[in-house]
Amino acid sequence: MAVKVSLCMIVKNEGQILRRCLNSVSGLVHEIIIVDTGSTDSTCEIARQYGAIIHHFLWNDNFSDARNASLALAQGDWILFLDADEEISPESREILSRLVENETVEGYFVKIMNHLGKEGWIETVPDLVFRLFRNKKEYRFRGAIHEQIADVILEKNPQARYQVAEGLILIHHGYLDEVIREKDKKLRNLTLIEKELAQNPTNRLLQYHYGVELFRAERYAEAAAVLIKSANDLDPNTIYLPKLLRYIVMAQHSSGQLQEALHSATLGLKFFPNYADLYYYTGLILLDLKHYSQARNAFLQALSMPEQPPQYASFAGIRGFRSYYYLAQISESFMDEEEALKYYLYSLRDNPNFTHALESLVGILKPTKEPEYTMECLEKVCDFCTPAANRLMGDIYFRHGAYGLALKYLDQAEDGFPVSADIKLRKAICLIQERRFFEALRLLEDFPPESPEYPIATVNRLFYFWIQDKSQKVRTLWNELHAFGLAQDTENVISLFLAYSGKNAASPQIILGPEGMLLLLDIVQRLIAMREFNRAMYFLHSLHPNCLIEYYLKIAQLFIAYSEESRAILFLQTLIRTNPSAEAHFQLAEIYSQLGQLTEAENHYKHAVDIDPETPRYYIRLINLYTAWRRNILNEALAKYPENYVFKKLSEEVSSSHERAD
Repeated sequence: MAVKVSLCMIVKNEGQILRRCLNSVSGLVHEIIIVDTGSTDSTCEIARQYGAIIHHFLWNDNFSDARNASLALAQGDWILFLDADEEISPESREILSRLVENETVEGYFVKIMNHLGKEGWIETVPDLVFRLFRNKKEYRFRGAIHEQIADVILEKNPQARYQVAEGLILIHHGYLDEVIREKDKKLRNLTLIEKELAQNPTNRLLQYHYGVELFRAERYAEAAAVLIKSANDLDPNTIYLPKLLRYIVMAQHSSGQLQEALHSATLGLKFFPNYADLYYYTGLILLDLKHYSQARNAFLQALSMPEQPPQYASFAGIRGFRSYYYLAQISESFMDEEEALKYYLYSLRDNPNFTHALESLVGILKPTKEPEYTMECLEKVCDFCTPAANRLMGDIYFRHGAYGLALKYLDQAEDGFPVSADIKLRKAICLIQERRFFEALRLLEDFPPESPEYPIATVNRLFYFWIQDKSQKVRTLWNELHAFGLAQDTENVISLFLAYSGKNAASPQIILGPEGMLLLLDIVQRLIAMREFNRAMYFLHSLHPNCLIEYYLKIAQLFIAYSEESRAILFLQTLIRTNPSAEAHFQLAEIYSQLGQLTEAENHYKHAVDIDPETPRYYIRLINLYTAWRRNILNEALAKYPENYVFKKLSEEVSSSHERAD
């Protein structure tokens, strides 16, 4: 006689996702029990289409009561519990029938793949959950939230035997950011757990779940305290202990308790020496502490770990793209760009969708200074054969201010596909930057007044006419923008286009907040990219000095990005006089070094080291300078005393050390 399985679910307003779940179990279960806690959408109608038995339940803030109501109706030999935002993976459909035929097992822990993140960036985290067990009347759930039944079964039947359901995989979509926002799970879960903890204050599992919910609510210090309380004297064989220890480390790290987090990670590795996540978070903590060599070793350890067991719930990419990414970051800190490029490429090969690595890789290649070289390098190692890939590269180049490259890839992103409004707007901006004015204007005039992008398109039309000194057009568009009711900062910035009267235009000295500065600096960047330096300086001189001073470094970096280092010097020197910073000294030293003014470069490198002695690249550049200086002095000495054995010997030593460094 065939073993029967009852699918039991509790639902409320799950009409958008219920079909996915029920389709995944079609033909696998013998009955579907739906406990509905107050749906007002199509949930019940959809459930009936699948032959479900529907029981309406008055919600009482207790998940166990609702689950037990479904158990009371189930007639199968086994119970399978799913939530509406879950499904059985297609490749594991055939496994279920074999599992329930095992007469020696009372229940199964099932591997579940939690999809986390947001649209455009989703990652997968595995876990183990107890979802398949024999249907007996004495087996009932307990707990208002994060309800449990595995412990109850063992209490009722101490001889009960559990196994991991090898091959059976559930997929959980409910932790995606948009789903959490829609259901407000964080607030709901905290409220329910707090109620239950008031009745069971010593329940360690409840404390663990409460700590996790506090962490998700970004109440990190509270989460750490609760999780530590849950972990103290916990049985080392507890199935959720690895996750508990990781959450302690994460909560302490996120709340700034770096030394405590490092201690917790070290302690956790004594219990679970192959836990890759603990090595990874050790690396992050050490990186924050600027212990670079130890951090590097920790990331390498994470990469070397074996396949992680499901109960570790190891985060995606810990043994791959995430650790590679931070190894690249460390290499960049030591000015080892070749090593950094290698690790960024490893990261991308492990996960081509990990755009942080691609963005950083582009930054190293300096696309605003060497666009052709950047494109050539990337196309050797990356495949941009799809519209989505070209759109991604177009967006990255656009953010880096490499407008010509951005335009090339955004053009390719259109092949055979409708052009979205945001791509059209970016293309129009790039066309202006490339001085392809008529093409840009056609795109900008294509936005109807009712479109959300119309105000931004109008600002760019105004910019377009202003660059061409068409003052009447500028005033007409300014009046149109003014009628929109712009924010004060935005209006102040746009007004500067009207006030400009040419090369020697007077500057009005305005004060802007952060949003206004963001807009003004974007305009300045575009003007620098177009080599419209007088216009760029007009905008900068229009700011009150008190408003401008904190942006001197950023402005200097904009000039440097477009190979205008000589124009950056003034801003860096002014910053050093008013508010010295290590990075300002370093950037100035880099410029002087390129200009061959080594004494000035040395002076500023040393100031950078004095102000911030924990940044490796300052030392490295100073060492490189001294090495180059020594080589130059030796060459001068050899030119004057070509046969002198002392200078020859020193020259050989320098050449030998240079070869070893290479």
